[in-house]
Amino acid sequence: MGARVAGRVFTLDAYRRARCVAAYAAFGSEVSTAAITARVLTDGKQLAMARVEGDALVLHRVLDPARDLVPGTWDIPEPAPDLPVVDPRAVDLFLLPGLAFDPGGGRLGYGRGFFDRVLAEVPGVKVALAFDGQLVEAVPVEPRDVAMDGVVTPTRVIECGAGGPDRPKGGKGP
Repeated sequence: MGARVAGRVFTLDAYRRARCVAAYAAFGSEVSTAAITARVLTDGKQLAMARVEGDALVLHRVLDPARDLVPGTWDIPEPAPDLPVVDPRAVDLFLLPGLAFDPGGGRLGYGRGFFDRVLAEVPGVKVALAFDGQLVEAVPVEPRDVAMDGVVTPTRVIECGAGGPDRPKGGKGP
């Protein structure tokens, strides 16, 4: 199923246009990003991945996930702390995990707000990666929650909110 999600990500105009892609290292039952991160690097794009530092999420440049990721907070693979920091405003496409998602772009995360604090300040396209069973009619949202532009599952791409995952960076609409 993860390969199907990856295949759909590669068809997005937002992916094709992106020079810098931020992804997560999957843990537990999250959609695997291994094929995506490998392709990002093969395609000559910059790969940024998140590291928890105190109450903040910091993006670091990753050149080789097998070498550059180390066990981090909650044993989730994260970039080593000595890797170069990436300004989140330089990221064109954010690929995000979560527990549940809705067609309006609602994302139910793990409750700490790490990603929402970063996403609130950036123009990049925000796309959640999910399995079809994670889609619900509506997730509870709070004012600090940042809506997704799209949700990619093994069977479809859902356009949400301000034009979906193929809107130009910083723009509105498709």
